Amino acid sequence: MKIGQPIIEALESLASNKLRSGLTILGIVIGVAAVIAMLAVGRGAEAEITGSIEGIGTNLIFVFRGGDEDVRNPKPITLGDTEAIADPFAAPSVSAVAPILQGSAEVSFSGESVRTTLTGVTPDYSFVRNWPVTEGAFIDEGHLLGRASVALVGVDVAEELFGRTDGLTGETIRIEGQPFRIIGVMESKGGGSFGSEDDVVIIPLTTAQSRLLRRSTADRIDMLMVSAIDPESVEQAGEEIAQILRNRHRTAIGQDDFTIMNQKDFLETAATITNVITIFLGGVAGISLLVGGIGIMNIMLVSVIERTREIGLRKAMGARKRDILIQFLVESSLLSLFGGILGILLGWGIATLVSQIAAASGTPLTSQIGMDSVLLATLFSTAVGLFFGLYPANRAASLEPVEALRYE
Repeated sequence: MKIGQPIIEALESLASNKLRSGLTILGIVIGVAAVIAMLAVGRGAEAEITGSIEGIGTNLIFVFRGGDEDVRNPKPITLGDTEAIADPFAAPSVSAVAPILQGSAEVSFSGESVRTTLTGVTPDYSFVRNWPVTEGAFIDEGHLLGRASVALVGVDVAEELFGRTDGLTGETIRIEGQPFRIIGVMESKGGGSFGSEDDVVIIPLTTAQSRLLRRSTADRIDMLMVSAIDPESVEQAGEEIAQILRNRHRTAIGQDDFTIMNQKDFLETAATITNVITIFLGGVAGISLLVGGIGIMNIMLVSVIERTREIGLRKAMGARKRDILIQFLVESSLLSLFGGILGILLGWGIATLVSQIAAASGTPLTSQIGMDSVLLATLFSTAVGLFFGLYPANRAASLEPVEALRYE
């Protein structure tokens, strides 16, 4: 038998039962499309989360209260800790330290109000976060010393309250009913997977401590953002910070009552989470492909029964068992191949649609379709066709000519 002959015969057989072939292909189309779309969305989510973390800064270190679960009554991070870490002799790998108080507050202006994130910071915050202002000026030492009623607003808050993002310097807003003068507008950071960074109001740390975000002790803060002198010094800076805090908090070895994380830690955690989600989504979509394969086997078994006399006649005319086996395997493979090609196009379309819907809803998510996922889905669909077509093909090839010719 010539190589092209089984393909031509298979195409003729499939064309003679267009509706049945189409419905069989549909199962593979849905399965392949689901696999490609889910993997693309999963990769897009991973890229978005990674981009959000990297956008914060490559040399940032975060210090929080609390360590291992067995550490009881952890001491808070304080302004005294901040000053110790900022000492260039104690931590030469540290370039700047920004203590932070954070909470939520209602901000209003001329009848409009919004619930937003309220952050109390020092002048170093702008440098550590690499977050400049688009107009006005950032908080300075005079604002800290005077516990000034001044604020900077993110562009989301500006749009909600004023309907614009420029010409706001000098306007007065109320935070929890207290008047604050706007001294600047922060540059847009954009929305991220953890919410929009532009939905924020920033005030002096001392003002937050005394009037809006009070804590149990006067010098207690929620978090430290530390900037290493360069990305290569992040690990060394983390060790220096840990040693300073161990000495100040008098913690035993292995009993740290604080947590230090850098960008690498966040990226590894995010990658682990998104990989699990992507594998889960791909597995669920793979079940659809499996169901499509079972559909192929079912249809091929029906085809064997319908063509029993034809098989017997071909064997009586000299067709070998191998010829019959190849014929039915080619048919099942073509079904899965056509379904795979259409599934790739449909999956591409679904992934693009998801990206557009996400963009329209204000969630930046760009689905990423990789060639490896396309090849994987195509090869898997073809393998499904071969696997589920093997039993019907073998059954057809094993028919005895005499019994097949007698079949009604």
